[in-house]
Amino acid sequence: MLLNPDSSGYYGDYGGKFIPEILTTTFDELIESFQKAKQDPEFWKEYVRVMQTYSCRPTPVTKLDNFSEMLGGRFQIYCKREDLNHTGAHKANNVMGQGLLVKRMGKRRVIAETGAGQHGVATATMAAR
Repeated sequence: MLLNPDSSGYYGDYGGKFIPEILTTTFDELIESFQKAKQDPEFWKEYVRVMQTYSCRPTPVTKLDNFSEMLGGRFQIYCKREDLNHTGAHKANNVMGQGLLVKRMGKRRVIAETGAGQHGVATATMAAR
């Protein structure tokens, strides 16, 4: 399995980007910007700063003693507390990076898909920042 796409955007024989043709130019610009950003130490420095100061990272790992006892006490169970992020879920981990990328690209609008609403809330929070 390929972890990075080939020059055509495919991950193996069947995986790839399948987007409406009208969005091809936009996605090509996004991909190019991401390729540059991920090589830029300043981009990652800003990402870490935003995650620590705005999204409340890192979140704690909590030992769940009562849950362990319910399972007979043979296991030590821990929970990563992503609910303590600024938006109440792990969604901020992704959208904060996206926000820095679109800012770097000079974009003034973002669009989010959301089912239960948490991704939309995280995107709106990022955009308000």
